[in-house]
This record gives sequence, structure tokens and C-alpha cells, in this order.
Amino acid sequence: MAGLIKREDIDEVRNRTDLREVVESYVTLKSAGIGSFKGLCPFHDERSPSFHIRPQLGTFHCFGCGESGDVIAFIQKMDHSSFTETVELLAARINYELHYEDGGPGPRREDYGKRQRLVDAHKVAEEFFRAQLETQEGAAAREFLTGRGFDEQAVAHFSVGYAPKGWDGLLKHLRSRGFVDEELKLTGMFSEGNRGIYDRFRGRVMWPIRDLSGATIGFGARKLYEDDQGPKYLNTPETQLYKKSQVLYGLDLAKKQISKGRQIVVVEGYTDVMACHLAGITTAVATCGTAFGTDHIKISRRLLQDDGTGGEVIFTFDGDAAGQKAALRAFEEDQRFIAQTYVCVEPTGADPCDLRLHRGDEAVRELIENKRPLFEFAIRAELKKFNLDTVEGRVQALRQTAPIVAAIRDSAIRPAYARELAGWLGMNNEDVNRSVAASIKRAKLPRNAAAAQPPAHAQDHAPGAQAAPAFERPDSRDPVMRLERQALEVVIQQPQRLTDEQWQAFYEARFMAPAHAAVHDGIVAASTAGASAASWVEVIREEVPEQLRSFVSELAVTIIPALDEHNLNRYCSDIINGLIELQITHRKAELIGKLQRAEVDPDGNEYFQINKELMELEMRRRILRGT
Repeated sequence: MAGLIKREDIDEVRNRTDLREVVESYVTLKSAGIGSFKGLCPFHDERSPSFHIRPQLGTFHCFGCGESGDVIAFIQKMDHSSFTETVELLAARINYELHYEDGGPGPRREDYGKRQRLVDAHKVAEEFFRAQLETQEGAAAREFLTGRGFDEQAVAHFSVGYAPKGWDGLLKHLRSRGFVDEELKLTGMFSEGNRGIYDRFRGRVMWPIRDLSGATIGFGARKLYEDDQGPKYLNTPETQLYKKSQVLYGLDLAKKQISKGRQIVVVEGYTDVMACHLAGITTAVATCGTAFGTDHIKISRRLLQDDGTGGEVIFTFDGDAAGQKAALRAFEEDQRFIAQTYVCVEPTGADPCDLRLHRGDEAVRELIENKRPLFEFAIRAELKKFNLDTVEGRVQALRQTAPIVAAIRDSAIRPAYARELAGWLGMNNEDVNRSVAASIKRAKLPRNAAAAQPPAHAQDHAPGAQAAPAFERPDSRDPVMRLERQALEVVIQQPQRLTDEQWQAFYEARFMAPAHAAVHDGIVAASTAGASAASWVEVIREEVPEQLRSFVSELAVTIIPALDEHNLNRYCSDIINGLIELQITHRKAELIGKLQRAEVDPDGNEYFQINKELMELEMRRRILRGT
């Protein structure tokens, strides 16, 4: 076995290798001054680029995580290879002949670095599959590809091949090229039985899966024959080279355009990637048998230069339930991106490959051009779960969708979505804005910090008591929250002062704060149960969730600002009338939203009834105000 690589050769390889070219195989770089470049660090997840390189000095450093070194250290960390393997890899890259301390020519082929041997085996296998596609047996694969709209040039561009039906075609070929079984077992291209190893892929169309540097590290295979009992798609299993959570099919072809255009399009299959690229969407990639996850996002962000200065991530999914579910999974990962995220869902269920096949390249481009913000998709998908024609349904929908709007990072876009949500719900803009603001506040608090807490004096009377975190304490600085609280104080403390009309309005009132809504429900339950004056507050306390009982007590003892009976009557009336007017405002917004959600015939009865109710509500509001 060869000895150590000579020091002067190591220095020569280091000096001759372009650090910038190597790093840009993994990270998008932009100028950071004369002779300096920066990008998102590949060694830790970050939002602002702190990874810097100076090609003239051949060194890199990350001010975030502290990783640093030369081009050899960079490759070692990225590929998890040994020092010797890395130097040999870089030497081969620049076609430089290494010399060793023992005077030998270098490692024998069978002693070559394990990782490189695996890469070499995959390269030979790819060539084998490509050759098999041109054989008589490969006709079935050629027909399949032609039937999907791919001509010879397209097939060659993506290096698609064919795995023959036999059990040892690839095995024999690789053995003849000097690979031994112990090596081949590590490639993932073979299965093992009682008689040894045999080809894993048989009678299938083969797509090579490559890493960022363009090296083939695995395969995706689709079955062709009815007697194949295996899955429709079969991928390379996890190996030293192939980690499906870190691989995106087509990324080697798309990476330059992704960096240049600050866009990445995520599709669902190999043929979809091909169709997109052939249609001019050259930023398309696909996951390999797994969901788009955290590691995929890290890779994408580095290529996008995802630092908040632009860029977009576009997901395409089928229009069926599975596709919508996948889109919502993507939405859950959206917060890891700074770039704007979008979704394209084809209503007919056609994927990009089918779209191109039946409607041409322009249809694929239109699909991507008609992208919808992922936030809008997620909000609308959530709204579909509720009956928006009922007050309860709209309130529940708001509670579910306000956190989605609150999660929008761009503070300039967030208010626009809040207004859109108000229109879709038929609610007042202020109500939606308050719910969004509450969600933002809740998201910033540590876990359990948003729980409604009793006041200090209540805690003093209940030492050791612990409230289960469930309700956020309403912010009394908010005018509507304050009005809701004052109305609850009046009804709990002075129920006898409400007229029948006011009681009816209170029963029908919608409270925006969840804690207030729960107390309102408790009051209605206590009133329906016919609670006596003596037990009024206690019955309400029993009707609300346990963690809100101290809050009911607080409402019951809060001082009402009135010095005499006259002022007390006036105060109570004004507060309840204010609550009624708030409900009128809510109802008007709902009716206007109903007109926005559906195309109502201006000459039809529904249009007439809605406008009639709007006028009645306005008249009632004027009466309350005495105008």
C-alpha cells in the first residue's frame, strides 16, 4: 500500500484548486468586497450569510459557527472523507499526478478511498444502464419514455437508462471492471440472498441521482412489467453516499439557474423534473421517495442565497387530497425559509409531465406562472373546514387562521393578508387584526406564558394553585377587548339592569377573546339554568373552564366607575349598547363578506335580502347612537 502523499504535492493540489469553484458546488456566493465572497454557511443553519471565503488566500471562515480552513478541510467536512481521500479526489479533479513517500505511484485501485470507489461504481453503473436502453430488451423502456413525451435528446440529457430483467447483469459488469463484492454491497445497487448478492434493479427505467458536484450517488427506478411484484418506484436505500433526506433529483442540472434566478421549483417525480426543464423551468427539482424536509431546505437556502433580499420557493402538487396534504406539509416547513413560498396546484390533477404531454410546454410554464402564495393556500384550505355561514363557524375559522397570518414574516405583506382574511370571513378588519396581533404576541412568548393568569390579589388567596395554560389574558389596552370585559363586568355584577332586548343581544353576542367568549358562554348557561341572585357568580364560575374561575371572580369584584344609581344605570346601558353596536358592525361585515364570497345576482332575492338587512342594521345603529 502506498505511503503518505508528499508534502509538496499536497501544497501543489491546494494551490492549484480554485476554492471558489469548489465551494460554489455547495453554496451560492456573492461578492463581499474586493477578493472576498460570502454565503450561507453549509455547516450550520443561518438566515444571514456569515460564511466568507478569500480565494486568493485559499481559506474560508464562518463567523457564525467558527468553522474554517482550506479547500481540503472544506471537502473533508462536506463529504466526510479522510485527508488522503480528499487530496486524491482534488488531484484527480485538476488532473495532477501525486507522489508518495515510498516512491510508489499512489494507491492501487482496490486500495483507493472507499467513497471514491462507491462513486466510481455508480458511474460505471450509469454507463451500463444507458447502454442497456439501446438494446432490444430496452425497447419497452424507450416506448415508456417516448409515451411520456421524451425524445432521444431529452433522455440523453438526463442520462436515463434501463436495468435488464436478469439477476446479475450489472453485477457481472461491475465485477469485470475490478469491483469486488464487499465494495458492491455498500453501493445499495444490490440485494443479498442465500447465494450471495444480486441486482436490486431489474426490468426498470433508471434515473441517476446526483449530488451537487454532479457525481452519481444513487438511482431511482420505475417498473415496466406487470409481473414485477415490487413497488412502482424503487430507490437506492440509504448508503454512505446516498441520504434521501439530503438529495434532490435534478439539483446538479438546476443549481446554476437556481442561484441565478433566485428560484427553486419543487415537483413530485423524476418525469416532472424532466418535463419542467424541457418546458423552460430549469429550476425544477424533486425529492427522492421522501417529503421535502429540513435538510432539503438547508440545501435550497444555500443555493438561493436565502438572506431576505429576494428569492422564491415554488411547490407543485397534484390537485387531489394527497396533493393538498403535501402542500400543507410544505407550509409547515415554510418558516425555515426567508424567501417567499408559493404553491401551484393543477385543478385537474395533472402533474407537470401529463400537462406537457397533453397541453404542451406553455401549459407547464403557465402552471408555474399562476403560482399562489403558500400562505393564501394554507388559509383557504383551513377556511374550508368551517361553515362560514354561521357566526360560530366564522369565529372558529378566525381562531384557526389568525396564527397563519401572524406567521407571515414580511410585515408589509401581513396586513394585506389580514384584510383578505377579513373579507373571506366577512368580519371587521379590526377584529381580524386583533386576533393576528394576539397570535404574534403568543408566538413570541415562552411556552405556557400565554396562559391566563389570575390577578396578584387572587393568587394571594389561593397559594399553591396552578392554572392549566389554555387562555391568553385579554389585553385591556385594546378598545374592543376593554369593551368586552366591561360588558362581562356589567352582566356579572348588574344582571338586573339589562332590558329583555339587551339580554337577547347579549345572548347572541360574539366575543373575540377566547377567555371572554368562555365566560360569556358560562353566563348564558347560568342564566338558562335560572341561577338565583345569591348563587349567580358561583354558578358562572362552575360553568367556565377551571383555569378561568379566578378570572370570573376578578370580573365580579372590579370597581364599576359610577358614583350613584343614575350614573350606574347610564354606564351599564352605555356599555351594553356599545356591545350591541359592536355586534352590528360584525354582522354588517359578515353580510358584505357574503357578497364577496359568492356571485349574488343583483336582481335576485338573496341580493335584496342582504341589502335589506344591511339597511336595518344601519338604522338600528343610528337609534343606539341617538342620531
